[in-house]
Amino acid sequence: MQRKPTPVAPIPATAAWTPERIEALLALPFMELVYRAQTVHREHFPQRDVELASLLSVKTGGCPEDCGYCPQSVHYDTGVEATKMMEPDAVLEAARAAQAAGASRFCMGAAWRSPNDRDIEKVAVLVREVRGLGLETCATLGMLKPAQAATLKDAGLDFYNHNLDSSPDFYDQVIHTRDYQDRLDTLQHVREAGIKVCCGGILGMGETRAQRAGLIAQLANLDPAPESVPINNLVRVGGTPLENQEPVDPFEVVRVIAAARITMPRARVRLSAGRRELGDGIQALCFLAGANSIFYGDKLLVTGNPEVADDRALLQRLDLAVSSEL
Repeated sequence: MQRKPTPVAPIPATAAWTPERIEALLALPFMELVYRAQTVHREHFPQRDVELASLLSVKTGGCPEDCGYCPQSVHYDTGVEATKMMEPDAVLEAARAAQAAGASRFCMGAAWRSPNDRDIEKVAVLVREVRGLGLETCATLGMLKPAQAATLKDAGLDFYNHNLDSSPDFYDQVIHTRDYQDRLDTLQHVREAGIKVCCGGILGMGETRAQRAGLIAQLANLDPAPESVPINNLVRVGGTPLENQEPVDPFEVVRVIAAARITMPRARVRLSAGRRELGDGIQALCFLAGANSIFYGDKLLVTGNPEVADDRALLQRLDLAVSSEL
């Protein structure tokens, strides 16, 4: 039986960034929008460096959620096999390899709806070990209770990733096993524990431009705004409900990156999943529009990502510095 969605309080008209104001921003002539975003970017990130973050799936598949884009859901036949949680030695080996390749942040993802306390204790061990290498740590584990967020904070977790995915008025077209308010509650628990927030969304799921503006408005009006904002381009996976979804216009991805930069000037705006489909030229425009972080490595959880060597070559061609090497 599907849960009845919990209403999300509307963004007040007095907010700094209303959905209507952001939609007007997205509608600006393309070059004007990118120019404005680049101006903001230069003001807040004068070194114009790019952060390299690596993402490892420490527990894959078997998730009870029905997110329409996700190949790890038990509701869809996508060929992803459920696995047990990785052993600490294997996680550390991957973290060392990511660090050697230039990554400065290491994110660990697990396909849970909401972890139990025993799971959290295991992840806390991983956080301590990875942080001991000198890497920033991030985790994405599903919904958290306040005490669980506190445990991760005590272990030294720097960031917690929990995406809103979409605007409130589009959300229930893609996900039915979790309310929008559930996501906002987890973000609040993470904030109250003193962990930095990594939160963004997915483009190309069938949403309108107005709904993209609604997503950016939700993010920008979090108090405070997220320190990291991943913008994902839908990776269409066979077996999921969105496998035949029409791709979003690549220039629309650039527009959303620009809007995120303007509305959240101090955030690391991360060009995330789906970069492979965008190509080098569009990625270059995304960097121009204010993206200054990428997920780095040959796999994002269970979907493909540009090869490390290709990423390095692109950054070099664009004369972009890597933040950990400045």
